[in-house]
Amino acid sequence: MKTRFFIVMGVSGCGKSSVGKRLAEHLGWDFYDADDFHPPENVAKMANGIPLDDSDRTPWLAALNELISSSLKAGQPGVLACSALKERYRQRLMNGNEGVQIVYLKGSYDLIWSRMEKRTDHYMKPHMLKSQFETLEEPANALTIDISMSVDDIVQEILKHME
Repeated sequence: MKTRFFIVMGVSGCGKSSVGKRLAEHLGWDFYDADDFHPPENVAKMANGIPLDDSDRTPWLAALNELISSSLKAGQPGVLACSALKERYRQRLMNGNEGVQIVYLKGSYDLIWSRMEKRTDHYMKPHMLKSQFETLEEPANALTIDISMSVDDIVQEILKHME
């Protein structure tokens, strides 16, 4: 199975968007940020410091699955930055979609917290990081990358492992 779509996943602040954008640029593929597909009520909840529950995520995951599916059917490979913290979320995203590779950006709580404290333009606030780590189910079938490297080094590592 040749990789035609990457899902770059991990907790907030791990670098999903930065790595995903750079990877997509390098490959000449489309880039998508899963945050852009949240309905307004989800964004409002998160902006108010309220974590989403599974019922909030159901239509969002369905929309992302459809994005991947329609992109693959149209022959347009892509990169999606998406937290995808639970195994069932990842299964939902990949359901019916062949050629998808999950890339897990893994880092310590302290490293990610230090990065998040410097961000001013994001609705996910540093104090919500604890719930992200509590929710995270580390993937077994993913390419796991240490985020202590630079974005360019991470992208090179991903490219080395492309099927």
